[in-house]
Amino acid sequence: MANEKNILQSLNRAIVEGRPEEAPRLAEEALAAGNQPLEIIEKACVPAIEEVGRLWEAGDYFLPELIAGAEAMKSAMNVLQQALKSSGQSLKSCGRVVIGTVEGDIHDIGKNLVASMLRASGFEVIDLGADVKAEKFVETAAREKADIIAMSALLTTTMLNQKKVIALLQEKGLRENFKIMVGGAPVTEKFAREIGADGYGQSAVQAVAVARSLLAGGGGGR
Repeated sequence: MANEKNILQSLNRAIVEGRPEEAPRLAEEALAAGNQPLEIIEKACVPAIEEVGRLWEAGDYFLPELIAGAEAMKSAMNVLQQALKSSGQSLKSCGRVVIGTVEGDIHDIGKNLVASMLRASGFEVIDLGADVKAEKFVETAAREKADIIAMSALLTTTMLNQKKVIALLQEKGLRENFKIMVGGAPVTEKFAREIGADGYGQSAVQAVAVARSLLAGGGGGR
């Protein structure tokens, strides 16, 4: 029992300390020690990524550490999700998110980080990439039965295309089917409210908290 606990602690630390090359091996060792995949996720992985988020919000971690933690979580989850599939089990999804950078904007570093953190936190993520037309956001969200549409914009000239997606949803009578999250350097909570979005995330960690809040029936933003 002590050995099993040590393995889970080691996996937890590998994620918190951002060691993606070690996390898969430790996940395999945890499985070999007799731990169930869901137990490993709940006892080691989830607390670890929550700690990474806490350290980021506290200013103790910076962007490289945040990215490394998300990558370590992802590499461990690849092993554990395969084990879940083999055992006929499945991890309960926190929700399904369609995410992308809006039309006219090719910047995707921030969007990629938000997508990684959402996946690490248990969300299903359909990443449409950058320079995504409003029609593609709407069509994909409807087809995939998404819970959330998340849009990023890094340029002041493209942030209005976030409003364009919301307008298209309203035009098609689909606005009430999805929660809308927006973010990006020029985007503010005030702008999010003005265009009719449900939530605003200033950072990748905050975006996860907003997504959870929206699907729990709460409000988004700070």
